[in-house]
Amino acid sequence: MGNAATRSLERVAAAMGELESAPIQFQATCDVTRGGVRLALPALLAVGLLRYTPPMYQLPKGFYGIDSVFLLLALMALARIQSLEQLRYHAPGEWGKLLGLDRVPEVRTLRAKLKLLCQDLGRALRWNAALAKEWITQQSATELYFYCDGHVRVYHGEQTPLPRHYVARERLCLRATTDYWINAMDGQPFLYVNKEVDPGLITTLKQDVIPWLEVNVVKTPEQDKRLAEDPRAPWFTLVFDREGYSPELFQYLWQKRIAVLTYHKFPQEQWRQEEFLAHRVAVASGETVSMKLAERGTQLSNKFWLREIRKLNDSGHQTAILTTNFQAPLATLAASLFARWCQENFFRYMREHYGLDRLIEYGTESIPDAVSVVNPQWRQLDSQIRSQAGQRYRRVAQFGALALSTDPTESELQGFQQRKGELQEEIGSLDLEIEKLKQERKNTAHHIPVKSLSEEDRFSRLRTERKHFIDTIKMIAYRAESSLASLLREHIARSDDARALVRQMFDTEVDLIPDLATNTLTVRLHHLTQAAHDQAIEQLLAELNATQTIFPGTRLALIFKLGSP
Repeated sequence: MGNAATRSLERVAAAMGELESAPIQFQATCDVTRGGVRLALPALLAVGLLRYTPPMYQLPKGFYGIDSVFLLLALMALARIQSLEQLRYHAPGEWGKLLGLDRVPEVRTLRAKLKLLCQDLGRALRWNAALAKEWITQQSATELYFYCDGHVRVYHGEQTPLPRHYVARERLCLRATTDYWINAMDGQPFLYVNKEVDPGLITTLKQDVIPWLEVNVVKTPEQDKRLAEDPRAPWFTLVFDREGYSPELFQYLWQKRIAVLTYHKFPQEQWRQEEFLAHRVAVASGETVSMKLAERGTQLSNKFWLREIRKLNDSGHQTAILTTNFQAPLATLAASLFARWCQENFFRYMREHYGLDRLIEYGTESIPDAVSVVNPQWRQLDSQIRSQAGQRYRRVAQFGALALSTDPTESELQGFQQRKGELQEEIGSLDLEIEKLKQERKNTAHHIPVKSLSEEDRFSRLRTERKHFIDTIKMIAYRAESSLASLLREHIARSDDARALVRQMFDTEVDLIPDLATNTLTVRLHHLTQAAHDQAIEQLLAELNATQTIFPGTRLALIFKLGSP
């Protein structure tokens, strides 16, 4: 049966196919290790952890039901168990008590469950999209802002020679795959799309992000009326960095009434400092800061007009911002663009605490034939052109550095003229070679279908379905943690400590006290390290109790308390 397995008859019945799933039964228990993660259950259910399991996911008969598997994966994420293998080193019986079972499944059993859940390619993306659509409708802002950015996941394995990507945090070109994430202004995630062959942000916006947003961002009657009455009113605003700079893209999106907010990639001359005025700006963290801002209209290369906003720093540097949102106030737009760092902080937090870049399963799968990749011949020609251009630059620098003394001798003059002639000849030869290579590159297709690659250039992609499924679980866990942290910020002096306090709460022991007579399950959290933390946690528990959450699969209402009687 395995360590900590005490419900033998039910396990035998499950092995014989006579049990749909083990019933959830709680026993009175003290000092459950890391039981504080149970306090996240109301937030997990509110975010939508189990809302779409009946129509999208099913499991065959067995001891572990689908609700128990989903809850276990979410609690593992919150407890910073970043891979299934790490579960081997945690007491299975202790974790089983949190789920109303005798023990949690072994790693091989959990992997088998995941294999069944992730056997249909694309289902995880549909689940993520259904949740994202619901999360978007919960946004309270009158104007919606969506942040899109790419996250490079480095691959160090040897199963497939993935294309190289520039990894900014390591300043190296490494084999990797790129995920393009869509987040809210405060960094809360909505959705991501994986690109085994990165076409760039502009192409991804056109082919994937914009079509998805058009389908899933619901227009309210008020928005329809506002868009019909005011031709300058945007549907929503899309925020991205300089990689997405494209005058054609800006005009294309505005035709769909989608505003853009990004940095100006090619700002012109400095503006006069007299144009800048101080504005009080409320940033994403809730603080109010002072910014010196100025605004003008600007016309891009395609004759398309936008608003250009500049922020003047204390050093005199001017940060140029472009937007087609013609109605939002100056300060709001500046704060919205600089809130893009919330998305960067989300990536960093997810890498450190949730193992965002970890592989979930080993193996590869073929890339669809329709996917285009950079032609290896074009890349080779482009590399040769860069090399020859570098040599030409060095020869020109040497030519410009040649100089004669004020009173040169005959031999010095002859050597100068000879060296000058040699450099001119080399520069001319390099010019001819560069022109020849450029013509060859022009006649070579830049992108070709994957099926057209030669055998030595062929590569496959990492398996995506199980990775996207687990990443969706991590999104739900992150959103649940964020909601708990936002509640705690109202009751602590240092708001930046909210997440650290939530993590401390997750690591704290609890007592479980079921009462079948009143259909309640009391979760009693042990005291934390400081009285101030206890006071904040008590306020949080009162708000959690107000949700009147029922534990899935039972009729037990959860009651959260702090400390022993």
